[in-house]
Amino acid sequence: MSQYQTIHSHHSHYGWDNGIEAVRQVAPGEILEFEVRDASGGQLSARSDASAVGTLDFDKVNPVTGPIEVDGAEPGDAIRIELLDFAGVGWGWTAIIPGFGLLADEFKTPFLHISEYDEQRVRFVDGIELETAPFPGTVGLAPAAPGHHSVVPPRRVGGNLDLRDLTRGATLYLPVEVAGGLLSVGDTHAAQGDGEVCGTAVETQFSVSARIGLVKGANLPAPQCETTRPLRRSRRDDKGFYVTTGVGPDLMQASRDAIRAMIDHLGKHYGLAPEMAYALCSVAVDLRIGEVVDVPNWVVAAQLPKGIFL
Repeated sequence: MSQYQTIHSHHSHYGWDNGIEAVRQVAPGEILEFEVRDASGGQLSARSDASAVGTLDFDKVNPVTGPIEVDGAEPGDAIRIELLDFAGVGWGWTAIIPGFGLLADEFKTPFLHISEYDEQRVRFVDGIELETAPFPGTVGLAPAAPGHHSVVPPRRVGGNLDLRDLTRGATLYLPVEVAGGLLSVGDTHAAQGDGEVCGTAVETQFSVSARIGLVKGANLPAPQCETTRPLRRSRRDDKGFYVTTGVGPDLMQASRDAIRAMIDHLGKHYGLAPEMAYALCSVAVDLRIGEVVDVPNWVVAAQLPKGIFL
């Protein structure tokens, strides 16, 4: 990947701000390599334990590499990011961070789990393997509103989208709000379930190569993307799925109920402790909306691929 222009990891920042000076100006069609730091900003290592989670400096989490300015990009246009390749470091972490996650009120103790991975598989624990499916959790442009904005919540201009379908071959379109767009990339993952329910995936460092393009006059209301592979399809699907559900008038509560039921299932049938089961849900279980039309109750399903169990 080194044949491309590289945006090095020391060119990173910790929030969105259209006042940050671009580190490079590129023409549409150029290929860049973004060196991305992990979501802890280097505060966690392969030798860290749960105590390190409790002492994280949150002013240094979720760094993004950039920004870059795209020639000719103006408000109303869209930046096109075609994801080409990923190169990782071979290990990643999944944490339960107090106060963060879908079940934050139930999981209040710091937890950290280290996984190893190669290009094909993530070895989560003995007997559980996931498919390696790298993607950047955060890809975004600078917002028009002045000042510093947290990198944690996603926005109209992208950011912390956590769309696991943005892997090799996918293309993301982001609406431009400021001249040049000011694109940054971060928060790379080796694997994640739809929902990232405990608040973290298999967090890791990747170098991401991407072709940067420009669509004039796109006028997108929010980020859009296209993929070259079926959504939610992997080699781990061949053994089928176990699905738990949440049913009720509130989608967030239904999501909580579906994940809580899946944690119970993983404990009863696979002997996983609640914290490990919750972490596994975050990296392997997909939350799906079953229906939102049958008033007064909606259905959320949590889908576990049985093929991850060896």
